[in-house]
Amino acid sequence: MIHLILFGLVFYTSHVMSVKSLELAAPCSEGFSSKCLCGDIEYLGKVQYVVNCTNTQFQNASVLQNLPSKTQVLIFTGNNINELPMNVFGTANPYLDLKVVDMSNNNIRDIRGKSYHRVSNVERLILNHNQISISSKEPSHHHPRVFSNFVNLLELHLTDAFADNTPDDLASDLHDIFVNSELQELRKLHLEQNKISKFKDTKMFCDLPSLQDLHLGQNKLTGIHFELDCLPRLRFLDLEFNNIQHLDKEDLGVLDKYTHSHNHSLTIDLSNNTLSGDCDTLYSWVQTTKVTVRNKERLHCRARTVSAPQCPLLLAAPAPAPTHTGTELFLFIALCFTLALLAYTNWKPIEAQMKPLTDALSRKVHYTNLGKQEDQEINV
Repeated sequence: MIHLILFGLVFYTSHVMSVKSLELAAPCSEGFSSKCLCGDIEYLGKVQYVVNCTNTQFQNASVLQNLPSKTQVLIFTGNNINELPMNVFGTANPYLDLKVVDMSNNNIRDIRGKSYHRVSNVERLILNHNQISISSKEPSHHHPRVFSNFVNLLELHLTDAFADNTPDDLASDLHDIFVNSELQELRKLHLEQNKISKFKDTKMFCDLPSLQDLHLGQNKLTGIHFELDCLPRLRFLDLEFNNIQHLDKEDLGVLDKYTHSHNHSLTIDLSNNTLSGDCDTLYSWVQTTKVTVRNKERLHCRARTVSAPQCPLLLAAPAPAPTHTGTELFLFIALCFTLALLAYTNWKPIEAQMKPLTDALSRKVHYTNLGKQEDQEINV
């Protein structure tokens, strides 16, 4: 309950702050049909000239040709724009001040190869939650140079951005875009929730030499099947909520090799994957590697063979082995022998005393064994 109250206070405070910021803006010019707000407001911690067209239900992007040349932030979300035509911002202004373009949740399906012109200074492009088709099987939608005009792009957000292509095709077509778009300055790439299962080309991200943060969470990846050495600045790899079941010594060695070859740390998030196999190897690696493993408490490993299935094995720091003196061992054996002897010589009286209790329990408790207990999960 306390957490809910705190969350409510934070949400209310942020909402009030955003409302106050919007109050500083005014309706845009007539070219926006009075649906958008324009003005100097606080965005990302500093005052910038923002054009905000959120949930304005535009059916096409022609309104963006009226974008003021001094615009620094464009928020154009919650509309119904199936296609971004060529020169979506027109041809009159170069938009030298435009730094952020947010076009998420617009039902965008097709982005032409020349849609984004005159936006060379944009640093943050957000296209989350659309239906973009980039499949090479549909030549009219496959535009490998779609991001080629973003020569200064630092962040590319593509969470749940694509139509439901087959995962293999999506990864391959994305690779074509990275090869042809020359995103040499890109620092952050978000590809969560895109049903990606594998990368045919292990050099999938090698054309992004400045990449620092790679977010691949909530996909269907089964392992680390792409090269890391070609990303000399990589500092964070997000692989949470995937289908990674096995990390062998070779996979772990790839991560270790990266930290040895580069002069900075690497953080990886493998939480909420159902790992299985040699849990001792995984535990040992987590304890000794120079890679920072984030959310260790949510990293689980299920051993394929467990010597004592009734005893849960926790993959935590092992307790030191107990030491016993010879006297302690002798006394323990003597105690066990004495108890066994007493039970044998007094079995009849014990049985008579226990019979009423066992009869009562048999009348109240009815159950069947449902089968072999599953292997215990092991926490890393």
